[in-house]
Amino acid sequence: MKTNGLITRAISLLLTVTMALSATSCGTLFYPERRGQDGGRIDGTIVLLDGIGLLFFLLPGIIAFAVDFSTGAIYLPSDAAQLDPDPSDLHGLRIVQADPASLSRHEVEELLRREVGREIDLGSPQTKVTRVLPGQRPVWGTFADILTPDELAAFEGYARNAAR
Repeated sequence: MKTNGLITRAISLLLTVTMALSATSCGTLFYPERRGQDGGRIDGTIVLLDGIGLLFFLLPGIIAFAVDFSTGAIYLPSDAAQLDPDPSDLHGLRIVQADPASLSRHEVEELLRREVGREIDLGSPQTKVTRVLPGQRPVWGTFADILTPDELAAFEGYARNAAR
C-alpha cells in the first residue's frame, strides 16, 4: 500500500516538473526580451528546439510551441539586421576607413553607431562579423572566431582601457 502511494507521488512530481519546464519553453527561456511580439519571421532554432521536445514528449512539446507562439518568443526581432552570408558583390557595401591598429572595441561600436544610426553590441553572440580578404569567401563569426588570439587580446585590452 505504501509503495502504491510512493509511485503516485513520484509520477505526480515528474508530471509537475515536466509541465513547469514546458511552460517556460525554449523561446521564452532563451529570449525573454522577445515576449510580446505580435508576429514576424519565425526563428528556426527555437522551432527546432521545441520540435525536439515534441519528439520526446508529445504534450510538453505541444505546450512549448503554444507558449512560444502565444508569447511571441518564437519570432525573430523585427529590427534584426540581415546580411547575405555569402555576398557575390562586395562593391555595393559601404566602406568606412579606420586605422585598425588603434581601434578599440568601444571606438568600433561608436563608429558603427554613427554609421548605422543605432547601438550595436560587439560582444553579443548575435553580432556576426567577417574579415573580407581578396579572393576568399567571407567567413562569419563572432570576434573571437575571426580575430587571432593576439588581435583579440589587443582589441579587448583597448576595450578595458576605454572603459577606465
